[in-house]
Amino acid sequence: MNHEGSLKCVCVENSGLCCTRIENLGVRAGDVTILRDVNLHVHCGEFTAIIGPNGAGKTTLLKAILGEVKHTGHLRFVRSTGIAKEKPVIGYVPQNLNLDATSPTSVLDLYAVCRSRSPVWFHIPKRVEQKAKECLARAKADHLLHKRLGALSGGELQRVLLSLALDPVPELLLLDEPVSGIDQNGLELFYDLLSDIRRNYDLSIIMVSHDLDLVARHADRLVLLNGTVLASGAPREVMESESFRKVFMGMR
Repeated sequence: MNHEGSLKCVCVENSGLCCTRIENLGVRAGDVTILRDVNLHVHCGEFTAIIGPNGAGKTTLLKAILGEVKHTGHLRFVRSTGIAKEKPVIGYVPQNLNLDATSPTSVLDLYAVCRSRSPVWFHIPKRVEQKAKECLARAKADHLLHKRLGALSGGELQRVLLSLALDPVPELLLLDEPVSGIDQNGLELFYDLLSDIRRNYDLSIIMVSHDLDLVARHADRLVLLNGTVLASGAPREVMESESFRKVFMGMR
């Protein structure tokens, strides 16, 4: 999925390709405070993993970046080119999709529906099919083009959704627990794929995850979130912090 975000743009020389600044962000739902005083700087080309207990506001933070929930504070998109861009391209991979396992809908059908402005149930043009194959290849999923959505494994479906999030190639990629329900081999493949994508496309990644061991190995930065930012930094630094011990050791 691809979104035009609601980030305000500020231009800074020599800051790299792009970065995201979250300043004093807060989100409330009625009388309930979900997020408060969230301050983060996601550096250019960086892989940032958001960790925290259930109900910590991790998904809400992604939705605020996407512009899907109202918030206080500021979201700023910073570029080094000196060219202001009010709405950066943001790719988004949701946690899951509710699919009818018996539906004959194929991966190609899904792509055509997402990318075509005209009805596609009678005929999908060859150019659309070729574009879909090229898009899927970015996530090493082109062999799934004609497979039924309901027949995809968890890892296959996530690679399909990831390929859609990369069309067009975004400046910021958001992933909401994209590996939930994937087996160990699938987990390793997915993280390796993210590394390839970041290297090939020079984009920033923010991912919500519960896979502490894997994100500690693959992410540049961990952010421990529980209503607000409790710790942020290199994976080892965060996982050795007192805040991490209180949140996760207290849950065991």
